[in-house]
Formats: sequence, structure tokens, C-alpha cells
Amino acid sequence: MSERPSAITGAFRQPFKQQVVFFRNKLGNLVPTARWDDMRRGEHDLGFMVAGATKADLLADLAAAVNRSISEGETLQAFRKDFKAIVERRGWKGWTGEGSKKGEAWRTRIIYQTNMATSYAAGRYAQLMEGGFAFWVYKHGGSLEPRVQHLAWNGLTLAPAHPFWQTHFAPNGWGCSCYVVGARNEAGARRLGGDPAKTLPEGWDTINPSTGAPPGISKNWDYAPGGRVADVVNTMAEKTRQWQYELAKAYMQGVPESVRDRLAQSYRALPSVADDTRRYARRVWQNLEEVDLSPYRTLGLLTSEDVQAIERLQTKPVAGFDYALDPSSVRHIQKHHGNDQSERMRGQRAVTEADFAELPRMLNSPDSVEDAGMSDAGLPLVRYRKDIGGERYNAVFSVRSGRRMLALTTLYIQP
Repeated sequence: MSERPSAITGAFRQPFKQQVVFFRNKLGNLVPTARWDDMRRGEHDLGFMVAGATKADLLADLAAAVNRSISEGETLQAFRKDFKAIVERRGWKGWTGEGSKKGEAWRTRIIYQTNMATSYAAGRYAQLMEGGFAFWVYKHGGSLEPRVQHLAWNGLTLAPAHPFWQTHFAPNGWGCSCYVVGARNEAGARRLGGDPAKTLPEGWDTINPSTGAPPGISKNWDYAPGGRVADVVNTMAEKTRQWQYELAKAYMQGVPESVRDRLAQSYRALPSVADDTRRYARRVWQNLEEVDLSPYRTLGLLTSEDVQAIERLQTKPVAGFDYALDPSSVRHIQKHHGNDQSERMRGQRAVTEADFAELPRMLNSPDSVEDAGMSDAGLPLVRYRKDIGGERYNAVFSVRSGRRMLALTTLYIQP
């Protein structure tokens, strides 16, 4: 466990198991709200909300975008692009920040950073509870305009059972970058910047009438993110030993099927998913596999309708599977369907990197799903077809039961 959380320093691209588990655990409870304080304190451990989002489809879209940011380490810029597309697609009006670039930038930053910070803190809390540390150390985040009370708590070293942590476990307000680290003994706490001799100021636990929280803590921030579900988070995280691709699609089986289907559809509708699918293909085609390239690129879970359609074509069960592509399939497509001359002779046109961005849309609304026989390795094949811009896209997937996925095998395009 690193001393300083990546979510605090701004490098959000390193999700860890407990963080992902905590957020995924909330996806089964998408809560419609009119105001930001309709959910309070620890209620945020148990459900997902965005203030003003009341419709189920809108909430699912926003949850999918935030989930992708957390579990796949997406940037604020990617989230902003997804948010804009969601707002336009769902016709969401009247949300706080709408109507100006400054307001929209502020709102998207608040949604992104708050979910990142609280999910990281919740995962951190679970780790600290499991770690058996003798002391927890409060660390100021180092902001240029520090809050006086937060700065005063810097280095405070207390036992995990101290009531301070029930209300003051960081973050303690909007944009707060404070965090907590664990130490085995007083010497270890000092090495981490802690001061075991430091005492709490008098009145630290009195309630400010204007906020309903102790001094220095914003309204509804006087709780420990993840405190209500730490045991569940650690239990679920302990069961996971997979690498990042598996982690990105894990923990969804506990989500109700109807919500899971909406989230899968919402995931594939995100512009960032199309962009990253195209970039994945480009990196493979440019022989950049060693640069930030995972062995598989997920395209989201199959919906219940997808499962039924495929199981009607072949007998192997595919519930809980996801769609995916890997470098070997992308290279195969480049070699066999990426040449203009050879494709013209087949009555087809060459596949380009940009065409991979159409895969999520194909999977969300195919014109047909067909049995495509068996692969040379004896795996069942399924063909998805969709007409896009006067061309017919054909994507063939193999059913890989061991990996619990439908893996892209080939892609070709007929004018």
C-alpha cells in the first residue's frame, strides 16, 4: 500500500481492488435524487447518486461513466466527453452548472473527483482496517490554499478505534485532498510525518450549527467513506487474484439483472469506450503492445437479451460473459482485412483503425446475430452484423468458456 494515494495526487489511473469493490458494490442501488444532500453521510456507501438525476436510464449512464473512470482509470477529460454525450442523449436539462463552460467544467470535476476521492478513501479504509496498524496518521493533502483546521490535523496520530476517525476520516469536504496512512508503531508514524505527541484541539467534536458537522468539516462529510461496508469490501477483494482486465469486469453478478443490463448498454454507449477501442487497435497495428496495453480490451458485459440470442444459436452457456478483443485478433484483422487491394478483390473495403470504434455500437444494436460455425480451434463462432453509413460491418466473435468471454476473431466490411 503506497504512502500517498494516487487519487489524492491526481494520478487516477491506478485503481486497486478495494476501491473497485466499494464502488461496484453501490451499483445495485442507483438512487434518484433532486438535491446533493438527499443522501447523507454513510448512505453514500450503499448507493450511487448524482444530484438532480432522477431517471433510471440517465442514472445508469452516469454510473457507467463513473464506474469506468474508477475501475479503468479514465481521465477527467474522458469523463467530460462521456458526460456531455450522456446529457445530450438523455435530454437532461436544469442540472447545476448547465449553460456555461465554467459551470459545466466545475460540475463534471465535482462528480469525477468526489467519486474518485471517496471510492479511494473507502478502499483505503478497508485496507487500514485489515492491516492491523497500531496507529493511523492524518496527512494534509498539500493544497495551495489549505483549510486551517485540515492543516492543523496534519500529523495527528491516533489509534484506529479513536472516535476522531468516525467523523474525520479524510476527505472532509468538497475538493479535500487529505488522506490517512497506517503505522505499526510510533517510530513508523514519525517516518510517515506523524506526530504521536500531537493532541486534538479542544472542541474538535462540537457541532457547528450551520453545517451539522464538527468544525472544519463540510456538511454531510462527517463520516468515514466505506466505514459501513469495510468488512464486505475486504471479503470480496480477498476473493480476487486476477489481473486488471478481470478486475475491470468483476463484482457485477451481485447487481440486479435489469440494472446490470442498463449498465452494460450504457458502458458501450460511452464515447470514451469507442475512443479507447480505436486506440487499442492503433497501438497493436503500430507494434506498441508493450506500451500500456492490456492482454484483453473489454467491450462490456453481455446483456440478458444477448445471452438469450447467443444461447439460441449454440448450446454453451454465456451468462456473465463479456465481449473482448486482444492483440492477436487485431493483428489478424490488419493482416487479412487491412489491405485495400486484396479487400477490393473480395468486394470489400479495407478495415481501418477507426472502424474498431464502431464495435461498441454494433454490439448495442446489431441488425442481426448469426451462427458463424466453428473456429479452427473448435470454438463456436457468432457473427454480428450492422449497416453503418451505407456499409455492412461484420464482426465475428468466438465463445471462450474458459475466459468467460466472446472474443473478437475477425472484422470485415462490405460496401
